[in-house]
Amino acid sequence: MSEHRRRTRILATLGPATDPPGVLDAILRAGVDVVRLNFSHGDPAGQVARAEAVRAAAARVGVEVGILADLPGPKIRVERFAEGKVALKAGDRFDLVASEDAPPGTRHEVGVSYLGLPGDLAPGDVLMLDDGMVQLKVERIDGQRIVNTVLNDSVLSDRKGLNKLGGGLSLGALTDRDRELIGVAAQIGVDFIAVSFCRNAADMEEARSIARSHGCDAALVSKVERAEAIENLGEVIDASDVVMVARGDLGVEIGDAELPGLQKKIIRESLARNKVVITATQMLQSMVDSPIPTRAEVLDVANAVIDGTDAVMLSAETAAGNFPVRAVEAMARICMGAERQFAHDTDFEQAQRNLERADHAIAMAAMFLSEHIGVAAIVAMTESGGTARYLSRFRAGPPIYAFSRHAGARRRMALMRDVYPTDYDSRGQTPREAARGSVRLLVETGVLDPGDRVVFTSGEHMETHGATNTLRLLQVGSDGRAEGLGEL
Repeated sequence: MSEHRRRTRILATLGPATDPPGVLDAILRAGVDVVRLNFSHGDPAGQVARAEAVRAAAARVGVEVGILADLPGPKIRVERFAEGKVALKAGDRFDLVASEDAPPGTRHEVGVSYLGLPGDLAPGDVLMLDDGMVQLKVERIDGQRIVNTVLNDSVLSDRKGLNKLGGGLSLGALTDRDRELIGVAAQIGVDFIAVSFCRNAADMEEARSIARSHGCDAALVSKVERAEAIENLGEVIDASDVVMVARGDLGVEIGDAELPGLQKKIIRESLARNKVVITATQMLQSMVDSPIPTRAEVLDVANAVIDGTDAVMLSAETAAGNFPVRAVEAMARICMGAERQFAHDTDFEQAQRNLERADHAIAMAAMFLSEHIGVAAIVAMTESGGTARYLSRFRAGPPIYAFSRHAGARRRMALMRDVYPTDYDSRGQTPREAARGSVRLLVETGVLDPGDRVVFTSGEHMETHGATNTLRLLQVGSDGRAEGLGEL
């Protein structure tokens, strides 16, 4: 068998730091599986150009890379100041003005982008600006004017974000701008669309409907960053293909002390509901300016890996940092270190009972076999990637090689932990022929050795979505060919 391969996936944000020649190639070689286009910055033409650059780099490097479009969402921001920024003192009065004709900001007041904000607030509410660096207590509402007391000495500058501690703001997840940008994402042909500040299943369903109306079959990612999403966590996860623990705004809304436990809960609930999960925000933040991470950051990434996250995300570290390639290398190194020290121990007592779908039953049987008789790999023939996703939820020991002829399915599987998407066209082959062909390919690439056992899953009728109903136990013979040991 080949040496340990990284199981946890890396999602990296593109930006000015990845634009110079050669940087994209370098971060892909360093281990990036999926790139993130942050639609909050730049214009659509720039995002299209970056997507084209990614595909060209992937072709040069010889890898398949997924593309995620991250919608801006209804981020509430203060407007601009006359002099760019102001110094605020604890105890001072500082007003927010929810009016389109609010004057440029001063140390006494500034406009806000969400004109409905006064209706969502009451005296005593605490507002967190600039990720909590500036805190205001609401004293009273005077029409469009929100009168506040500054709670801490701080500096506030142009266009900083605003959250309400504890959540409760009524604005929806999708803005008119988001709806337009879904069309841009469809034009690019992205593999994932992330919905910012979603509150409930309806927000996700609206985004999915808009995407499908543009002919886009991208997987939908819910960014859990509002208190309302936590209250509706089950339905949000069920309405998503992928869940992102967006720790920035979520930490501001619920408070830092609650964040570690919630991260673990979101990961646990996502896995239990058979969904892919990403952990994001400030994972290696110090590497924006430093060539090495802090020990606290190393532990943060490792803990997310041990908790079972499918992917970890880099934001400013790769988009605007001074060391984008080193950040990816550090992330890959930390993930592999955590994986080597973490003993896989699948608890089948916790597994779902009364399975109604044949492909889910086959996946569970495959994982049970792999745990109890010792196999070197699991091979799944899959059209859409659904079988591979369900297999990967068990977090068992053997790697999962997902063979598909569809490039889009392979790119969507690029976020699944333990899964290695592989190009394979099984058209015209019987399941037995496909089993032999896939095992032969893994032997030729050094993944399997003579004597290794393999669990193989497929459909009795190949090239059919959701038709996995067959499990075979194979062994690699001395000549590198697959020998059947049993069939279910």
